[in-house]
Amino acid sequence: QVQLVESGGGLVQAGGSLRLSCAASGRTWGNYAMGWFRQAPGKEREFVAAISKSGGTTYYSDPVKGRFTISRDNAKNTVYLQMNSLKPDDTAVYYCASRQSTYLSSFYYTKDEYTYWGQGTQVTVSS
Repeated sequence: QVQLVESGGGLVQAGGSLRLSCAASGRTWGNYAMGWFRQAPGKEREFVAAISKSGGTTYYSDPVKGRFTISRDNAKNTVYLQMNSLKPDDTAVYYCASRQSTYLSSFYYTKDEYTYWGQGTQVTVSS
């Protein structure tokens, strides 16, 4: 069982930055690939970024590519999402997710592929 707790959300002006954190419990954290998703009001939950269990492979959705960076610190059981050049369209509840992964470089970008989810953290970007 893995428990995920997100933090770092808040209100920021367009063009600003935020860093989200997702702290995970569990002794086998290093076996899990991680992802970030977001859900805006009235919209489906959408993929944002993913990272392999080794941290060596990352993947981003087109809307955030070049602005967001996903990373992980396996010693701290934590995954991060650095968000720069934020836009009002980035306003959403952000969720981290995890799943066991066999291969070091595998990543996953559909919500159905993930097993565990955090409770979400709100990010609001004002214009």
